Amino acid sequence: MPILLGLIAVGMGVYFFLLRVRRGSAMVAEVIDMASDARAAARRFGFKRRTNVHPVDSIDDPNLALGALATAFLELDDLPTRDARAALNLQLRTHGIAPDAEAAQEIAVLGHWFVQTCGSAQAAVTRLARRLYKLDGGASFPTLMTVLQATAQASDSGLSKRQIEALDEIKRAFRLT
Repeated sequence: MPILLGLIAVGMGVYFFLLRVRRGSAMVAEVIDMASDARAAARRFGFKRRTNVHPVDSIDDPNLALGALATAFLELDDLPTRDARAALNLQLRTHGIAPDAEAAQEIAVLGHWFVQTCGSAQAAVTRLARRLYKLDGGASFPTLMTVLQATAQASDSGLSKRQIEALDEIKRAFRLT
């Protein structure tokens, strides 16, 4: 009888271990798919990573920088809601930053990747705002403010403290204060 209970316990242990391995492989596959999504989005917008240059400093398209900045601004809020993300995608299409829904989604993916490469959403906002100013000399500031304002109105809670501070940082980057 003790041998039978021991075999059952070993069998359950092996079964539990196999379940854990299967879940781990599914998570790894999901992360790999996420990386390929970011690469595909980068190729679509003509983004090329340069060696010894931060990825944000490699952006050459003002629309991509504006969309990434709006995404970083949205991520300053602790957990952006699905409605807030949908409002951002709508604003990107409405203002001609993204031609269609797929492009708006890809800009959001790249924006999230830029946030990750900068280390935090606050650092990404600062760096992206400076890059956007360098690309177009501040011509996109009214469009950026319209997108950010419309996206903030879509969220029920309004602007968070970090987002209000980020607005001041954006104004400094555009040399308005």
